[in-house]
Amino acid sequence: MIGRLHGKLIEKTPPQVLVDVGGVGYEVDVPMSTFCSLPAEGSEITLLTHFIVREDAQLLYGFATAAERQTFRALIRISGVGPRIALAVLSGMSTQDLADAVEQGNATLLTRVPGIGKKTADRLVLELKGKLAGNAFAPAGGAASAAQADILSALMALGYSEREAQASVRALPAEVTVSEGIRLALKALAR
Repeated sequence: MIGRLHGKLIEKTPPQVLVDVGGVGYEVDVPMSTFCSLPAEGSEITLLTHFIVREDAQLLYGFATAAERQTFRALIRISGVGPRIALAVLSGMSTQDLADAVEQGNATLLTRVPGIGKKTADRLVLELKGKLAGNAFAPAGGAASAAQADILSALMALGYSEREAQASVRALPAEVTVSEGIRLALKALAR
């Protein structure tokens, strides 16, 4: 899986960017929140990514923050919500605004996002309740939460449930590195 890209920004055409990494150009779809924060073409950039392989395509999605990537992953787990709708949600509101709307049960706010109808908004509120606010990938923590989000992703990729992974990440020291955090979390989960 491609988890991160670092290279030169070659082209910006909403909602896609072209990033040159070692002579290979990667087409990456990004939410408008990430797109608007990108530097000028020719600059060095780093994007956290989510790679999707389908029968007819290989798709790469990029994000400026770990919170955006984790929110995207939470969104696409919901039945009927694909990557395009998840990008639309992230383009239409910040991760914190989405978390607040979900926790308050404000489906009306979600219907303001293009492509989100009443039924989809209700489903998002129902299925995301308790999964976005106050967890390890909330955006307020800066670098520490980015490391925690990577640790959480790694644990879930290894087959641990979201609840188990979040509990073990919360028990870690605040300034732990990703590799050390994964090691400590696995040790705690093995008990």
